[in-house]
Amino acid sequence: MASAPLTPHDLSILERINNPEADPSAPLLIDSSLPKDPHITDTALYQKISSLEVDIIQSLQEAELQVAGLKPIPKSAPTPISQYETCAESLGKLIDEYPSYASARNNRAQAFRRLYGDGILVQSSSPSPDPSVAPPLLTSSPSALLSASTTLLNDIALAISLLTPSTPFAPLSPHTAKTLSSSYTQRGALYHTTAKLLSLPSSTLHISSSRPEAQWGVVDFEEAASSDFSMGGRYGNEVAKALAVAANPTAKLCGEMVRSAMRREYGGGGP
Repeated sequence: MASAPLTPHDLSILERINNPEADPSAPLLIDSSLPKDPHITDTALYQKISSLEVDIIQSLQEAELQVAGLKPIPKSAPTPISQYETCAESLGKLIDEYPSYASARNNRAQAFRRLYGDGILVQSSSPSPDPSVAPPLLTSSPSALLSASTTLLNDIALAISLLTPSTPFAPLSPHTAKTLSSSYTQRGALYHTTAKLLSLPSSTLHISSSRPEAQWGVVDFEEAASSDFSMGGRYGNEVAKALAVAANPTAKLCGEMVRSAMRREYGGGGP
């Protein structure tokens, strides 16, 4: 007797069995008794490193308040932008000393996004008209942007690699889950912005050839953004979980097909 063909639903279930991590809805096991960082299990050493990081982040937050005009800049104090640069350099020194400390990599990536803008991966002859795209604090040369974007992407990828459990069902600490969620979510935001900017006229990718993203197009960035938002949601960010659907190019296409069909049905048969 001939067997019935597998439906897309059947194939989806098989994929989840073979690769459970592909399913962001798979149960997440949180264990508060685990070390906050799986690579720095000595409590005293972790406290030392995290305290150094907290001091740097507090300086970043102060600079951000000054940039936003919510806090005055003291006389003879460094400018907020130079303070941002100093903090990024300090995070770099912390990473050099403790290369397996993922949180510092995630935070340096965030500092770079603020310094160089969310359009760091795209070269354009004109600024984006989209107000949601964060502008850069620095005006940088193409070579400086290329170096910064490579560091940024490498930092996020390594932070994710360092903290991802060995299996989808391995437990992880709340702090590890939070850092993973932040890393995935901020890369999803970067990819999502890149896809939007690449859709504009006279926009081209400006990414090192050493990075896989250098070969991507708009849909590739949209799909990667959706996937990263899904993983950000899996690790605890509810906003990222909602953005995963909005950023998914297939979902958007299906939504447009439905809207088009409804217009034809209820709008007199027009396209």
